[in-house]
Amino acid sequence: MSINSALISVSDKTGIVEFVKKLSEKGIEIISTGGTARVLKKAGIKVKNVSDYTEYPEMMDGRVKTLHPRIHGGLLALRDNARHIQEAKENSIKMIDLLVVNLYPFQKIVKKESVKEEEIIENIDIGGPAMVRSAAKNYQFVTVVTSSDDYLKVSEEIISRGDTTLETRKKLARKAFTLTYMYDEAIERYLRKQVGDPELLNLHYEKVGSLRYGENPYQKAAFFRNPNNTDSNITNSKVLHGKKMSFNNIVDGDSALELVKEFKDPTAVFVKHNNPCGVASSKNIEDAFINAYKVDPMAAFGCIIAVNREINEAVVDHMKFEKMFVEMIIAPSFDKKALKRLMTRKNLRIIETGMLKLDMFKTDIKKVAGGILIQTKDTYQLKPEDLNVVTKKSPTEKEINAILFANKVVKHVMSNAVVMVKDTVVTAVGAGQMSRVDSVKIAGIKGRERIEGSVMASDAFFPFPDAMEEAVVLGVKAISQPGGSVNDEKVIKRADELGISMVFTGRRYFRH
Repeated sequence: MSINSALISVSDKTGIVEFVKKLSEKGIEIISTGGTARVLKKAGIKVKNVSDYTEYPEMMDGRVKTLHPRIHGGLLALRDNARHIQEAKENSIKMIDLLVVNLYPFQKIVKKESVKEEEIIENIDIGGPAMVRSAAKNYQFVTVVTSSDDYLKVSEEIISRGDTTLETRKKLARKAFTLTYMYDEAIERYLRKQVGDPELLNLHYEKVGSLRYGENPYQKAAFFRNPNNTDSNITNSKVLHGKKMSFNNIVDGDSALELVKEFKDPTAVFVKHNNPCGVASSKNIEDAFINAYKVDPMAAFGCIIAVNREINEAVVDHMKFEKMFVEMIIAPSFDKKALKRLMTRKNLRIIETGMLKLDMFKTDIKKVAGGILIQTKDTYQLKPEDLNVVTKKSPTEKEINAILFANKVVKHVMSNAVVMVKDTVVTAVGAGQMSRVDSVKIAGIKGRERIEGSVMASDAFFPFPDAMEEAVVLGVKAISQPGGSVNDEKVIKRADELGISMVFTGRRYFRH
């Protein structure tokens, strides 16, 4: 069936004149409303006003203009239903084959500063969503266009074949219903806030793709993204090479990338099972990479690597020399020669992020059975003035810088967590233990003689001096912790007895 008539009513008039000119040149009758009709007529397009089409005037300041049987009958009539067609003839209802509508800008208006309630309410579109839903419901026969992004494709199909394909109409109907439900959701959210009802959280994610399996081979999995997310993160990164990303790759890649974004200097991060096993900063990325790898070469086997500078051939040389097995490497960009060499590793996943920048979305979501938890992301970075020296001995300037470095890392380590650092290189990590002293002992097993002269950051306070005592045995010279224990005074006294410096940060970094 060919398209013979189109109803055009748009708030956003981007590209509408060019689009409708193509329809008019094809001999399609154009029906339009108010401001849209004026714009089209000014462009020299022959237009019939809706009020002339319905033989009923617009009224109530335009609130009532398209809510009419001649409009909705023309959109909803089933063309292959004889009774529908007969009833349409009896009531002088013509078929409307194409509907082009976008809605009043409620979402924009509601965000305006000092906007009055009357303006918000007047921007709740009624006729537009009603027509969109009617046309979308009848996609077997009617084409509904709700975005200027679709003007070109639709016009090309109409020009070439006189109609749109059923597949196109079905896709456009889906987009139309998405528009109306998100529009209604925005209105409901505004009114819910106005009357003080409990908040209702609606999350919208679009499927990126199915995964081979979940955390384990017998679990099914898929990856979804927030369509409004434009941050530099694992979701928006580009896979340049390698095997298909797995569930665990995405989780670990996220951990590595979010940690490396904490640093401004050239930095490399090695992650294994969602915990950093090597972190280092330096004047150049190759030295940072080498130093991070040396933190725990055993744990680095099969790791995820993220850096905040371009990957060059010097990094690839080191990977080759150490015969490193790496699951994935993430970087803002890759030198052409370095990339070519990396791509000889068939299974290595090579991920390009583009320029790293601060996150716009600052919401963190965690799930529990039957529900989710929402919290703000911890994006604060400690400053020297945040450190409160509580011991007789004060940390040196060099130790203060190392403490700040260690705290950037410890907030990305599973609790209970301790991170030991010398200069700008992690010397040991203790993660995910039920007691803090056990985390220190594990760090000692990993770091050994490297720990001598390090500082240590703890993600939470010391309820007892035992973890601190164990750290001093390992060679730690200065410690940071949030403070806040009922035993703070006892811990401080013991630190003085041990001859170390300690600072309270006032910030806890639990990560579960």
